Amino acid sequence: MSYDVIVIGAGPVGENVADRAAQGGMKVAIVERELVGGECSYWACVPSKALLRSGAAVRAAQHVDGAAQAVASSLDARAVLKRRNYMVSDWSDRGQVNWLASAGVELIRGHARITGVKKVKVDDKEYTVNHAVVVATGSDPFMPPNVKGVTDVNAWTSREATSSQKVPPSLMIIGGGVVACEMATAWSALGSKVTLTSRGPLLAGAEPFAGEMVAKSLAELGVDVRLGICPVSIERKGDVIAKFQDGSTITASEVLVATGRIPRTQDIGLETIGLKPGDWLPVDETLLVKHSTNHSDPWLYATGDVNHRALLTHQGKYQARAVGDTIADRAHGKPLSTESWGWHVATADLQSVPQVIFTDPEVGAVGLNEAQAKKKGFKVKCVEYEIGSVTGAYLHADGYLGRAKAVVDAEREILLGVTFVGPDVSELLHSATVAVVGQVPLKRLWHAVPAFPTISEIWLRLLETYGRENRSQI
Repeated sequence: MSYDVIVIGAGPVGENVADRAAQGGMKVAIVERELVGGECSYWACVPSKALLRSGAAVRAAQHVDGAAQAVASSLDARAVLKRRNYMVSDWSDRGQVNWLASAGVELIRGHARITGVKKVKVDDKEYTVNHAVVVATGSDPFMPPNVKGVTDVNAWTSREATSSQKVPPSLMIIGGGVVACEMATAWSALGSKVTLTSRGPLLAGAEPFAGEMVAKSLAELGVDVRLGICPVSIERKGDVIAKFQDGSTITASEVLVATGRIPRTQDIGLETIGLKPGDWLPVDETLLVKHSTNHSDPWLYATGDVNHRALLTHQGKYQARAVGDTIADRAHGKPLSTESWGWHVATADLQSVPQVIFTDPEVGAVGLNEAQAKKKGFKVKCVEYEIGSVTGAYLHADGYLGRAKAVVDAEREILLGVTFVGPDVSELLHSATVAVVGQVPLKRLWHAVPAFPTISEIWLRLLETYGRENRSQI
């Protein structure tokens, strides 16, 4: 009962670790207690985007004269939910299981616990590990302890919000982050009366104008956006009743709590190797857990949400590719490329992370925003431009509203970060990611000519504006 590698957690991150290690010649097992494919496939990325897409398609048509007259003013909620169910295979993981088998990875169903160095127990079976254990267990919703009764009212988390089989007549959302804003967009389009409450601004981690534009758009979609408040207590009497510090109340059929995430490490045996259950797992650049048992014989890795570097599926999969190769190459005695941007490290987690928020308008960002760049000590110059002024944008949608912002390292004249807000800006993001990761000088970017008439012309306008404002010949 031994393997070269055991991966705990068969979400997209764990699957990629296992696949990469197996390609490297390792005997690999992956352990999953729920569905193979994990949170992203069944309760997060895939179903949420399926719920959002129908409303986005209708609104896109409504903003093009000629098409607007041909589309309905409301969604067929039953059809949207049916399509969402199809996209998640009706919560069957048969296809994912078949893929694991084709990749040469053995699936073990059950709850895994580490029982010592290179030892894993799954339910009542013990396994020994020759080379590495990888924790890829993900994260769970955080339930705010300062809200009395929040755990007693059968509140929705992101799971219920993406898997509900019916549209609630009314929905209150607690939180102002990505999940809160996306689900407010989705369920309001499906006909629910949505109230969103947040103690701070929306999308606080993004450039301020992103949250401001999304808040305005949500209000136009019929969402009651209330900022600067948070409930002190919640109770259910048929409907959910939330009470606030000023004595006011909000009543809704359901309440979604979207106030952050905690690591899913409470019951995986961390205490047996001197780590604290329920904690995030800090790692080095090769995703090796920082712990004394790893010094002389590296064996314990953590990938994805659980290491708290970047809680995004695509970044977790990026980490997974590095880890799978690292484990195989270490086992075969091959030298590791561990310098920045080397093959075996996850350098992009530090300041080149891309993210799309599928609200209306979309928010796409990569790298550092202005505040983050200044906090890191960079001397920055920023330039903004209204995307709607670009020919491709106003052909794309009547009355296109959007904004772009570039954060430039003024000393090296390279991009530190870019933010786009507007319809369909997600398709602009990878070009920005390449520019930021590649540290392409602005003078070289000038020669990357955008096709006319496309929204990508925003790149030319940003460069022209930067050149005018800084009197340089870009």
